[in-house]
Amino acid sequence: MNCPFCNNTETKVIDSRETNEGKITRRRRECSKCEARFSTYEEVELLRLLVVKKDGEKEEYDKSKIERGIRKALEKRPVSEEKIAKLMGDIEYEIRSLEKEEVGTREIGKIVLKKLKELDEVAYVRFASVYKSFGSIESFKKELDMLS
Repeated sequence: MNCPFCNNTETKVIDSRETNEGKITRRRRECSKCEARFSTYEEVELLRLLVVKKDGEKEEYDKSKIERGIRKALEKRPVSEEKIAKLMGDIEYEIRSLEKEEVGTREIGKIVLKKLKELDEVAYVRFASVYKSFGSIESFKKELDMLS
């Protein structure tokens, strides 16, 4: 594992912990050169499926696309990296539990919205505003009213 600070290839594991009910391993590492400490998250990659986009185009599932959207929605929110990792694990678990080879972006979006709503309502509204692409302030207000 390369150090994210000095790019040294020699790092050592200081501590390992299971997170997200044993689905992810969090490793605390230290660089032998600059002595910086950082965490890595390790998980089994089991999800092999195709995502069907709105226009019917199909592409391989890419966890990083979901994570970018979630991180954008959670920007400047008081949510720890551990909670984000757990959220991502929960989302992937739910997608996997659909037991499909192809999943629509709408299905994935609904799962993400449900999980974000449980974690942080502001992030939920941010994500929903992009995902649902509200056509008017009234439709946006209706979504906010449903939170109350």
